[in-house]
Amino acid sequence: MSCCVAVSASAAAAPVILVWGDSLSAAYGLETSQGWVALLDARLKARGYDYTVVNGSVSGETTAGGLTRLPDALRDHKPAIVLLELGANDGLQGLPVELMQDNLGRMIALSRKAGAKVVLLGILMPPNYGPAYTREFSGAYVDLARRYRLPFLPFLLDGVAQDRELLQADGKHPLAQGEPRVLDNVWPKLFPLLQKKH
Repeated sequence: MSCCVAVSASAAAAPVILVWGDSLSAAYGLETSQGWVALLDARLKARGYDYTVVNGSVSGETTAGGLTRLPDALRDHKPAIVLLELGANDGLQGLPVELMQDNLGRMIALSRKAGAKVVLLGILMPPNYGPAYTREFSGAYVDLARRYRLPFLPFLLDGVAQDRELLQADGKHPLAQGEPRVLDNVWPKLFPLLQKKH
């Protein structure tokens, strides 16, 4: 059984963009149509890009869970592009940064071996986790982006996390009005990889 949900129906021949994330990409607390992944699908179509967007994001997912699920998703969907957005739950659970980094690296390698280009979408930990942990956590993404020469967004929620009016009551997840800003953060990293049919 497939793990993932196509955001909208499209031609079978259309290349796939696989979004591989956690609640930040799964439209947690919102209608699916309000999340940045659905907004991405709409923007692609509005601008004449023929892609099928598949959202494989799962609320609460860690990098270990994502790594376990990824081979089946790569086999089933054969994505041209993988938007990799995992690690936040590792950080919130205080899991070792080295393990998170290793899991992300293995997912990047698996995706590339399957023929996909990878965009790394990073997240930052709140300062209450201590300066050493937060520095090590953000540094893991930087190291991966450099090692694999990836398009890299350091902070998915830039401009959203800093504005309480754009966040749900938990202070972690965007409200619907914050989701377009999330997409605007992702778009410049994804756009150079997109191709239009001629």
